[in-house]
Amino acid sequence: MKFVVQEHHATSRHYDFRLEQDGVFKSWAVPRGPSLDPADKRLAMEVEDHPLSWGDFEGVIPERSYGAGPVIVWDRGTWERVSGSLDEGHLSFRLSGEKLAGGWTLRRWGDDPRRWLLIKKRDDAAAPGRELPPESVVSGRRIEELL
Repeated sequence: MKFVVQEHHATSRHYDFRLEQDGVFKSWAVPRGPSLDPADKRLAMEVEDHPLSWGDFEGVIPERSYGAGPVIVWDRGTWERVSGSLDEGHLSFRLSGEKLAGGWTLRRWGDDPRRWLLIKKRDDAAAPGRELPPESVVSGRRIEELL
């Protein structure tokens, strides 16, 4: 199954983390983006499902449209479930992307059922302190080039 991470500057900068499941992209807004450091627990707010065709979008969503602002495909690849499920509130999975790889966890957090934590597992792909390239994996552009 596919995954995509899109950097998105709408009302605020965030990363849209999307996992293909049941014919759609299950989606979360991650304000600070994914981290390769297992000590970082990144807030991931669940948002509405998106069509799979949305995973290839890179460009500017027009003003007065939902999600208006620039979007780049920051990372993409495939994912596979290791254990758990979204329905259970805890999903362990592996990513094979151009920037993100190895084991990850999404875990519901707190009283709001839309609030999750995105956490990198301790494995060979973990890299505390490593900054990930800001460029699109599709066009090589930075999001600032679309502003």
